[in-house]
Amino acid sequence: MSEAAAPNFQQAMEITAQWLNLWEAGELSDEVLADRVAELVASRDGARGFFVISLAGDSPLMDRLPDPLQLQLRAAGDGVVDLTVRNLAMSTAMAVHHQRTGDHEQQGKSERVTQRCNDLLQMLEPEDVKKRLETLLAATKGEGDDVEFLARWGYDEQQKAAIAAAVLAVAQ
Repeated sequence: MSEAAAPNFQQAMEITAQWLNLWEAGELSDEVLADRVAELVASRDGARGFFVISLAGDSPLMDRLPDPLQLQLRAAGDGVVDLTVRNLAMSTAMAVHHQRTGDHEQQGKSERVTQRCNDLLQMLEPEDVKKRLETLLAATKGEGDDVEFLARWGYDEQQKAAIAAAVLAVAQ
């Protein structure tokens, strides 16, 4: 996929959903899926679309990541690490929000995304993950590059504390 042909966010979500259906039906091998995902996550919008569908959807892909896909996601580098850490933060904060509003179904879905992010971060390049998590952790204390990210979503102290706990859980 050349840069000119990189899909936008919406297209990336649609492509990912199609691929996951084919993969679940046994019509797409782990290796072919991994190669296609590698092309998709090479662009920011492609990666965002892939993660929205694969992390939040009902596909079991992120619960039992095939080895070829693990290797491709790890090779994709900082962009995948960054998006996974951001998804960890957002899903954790949303789980707190849904708990407050008594929406246990949505809380469970957010907690599943948090767990999937945690599992994925365990498989990615450890030094890159450590640096990115340290940046997010600093922001929960009001310091560093991610302060604006947390502020943009309006996370309160309880949500920031939950994000900090999620970051520390990855480190374990």
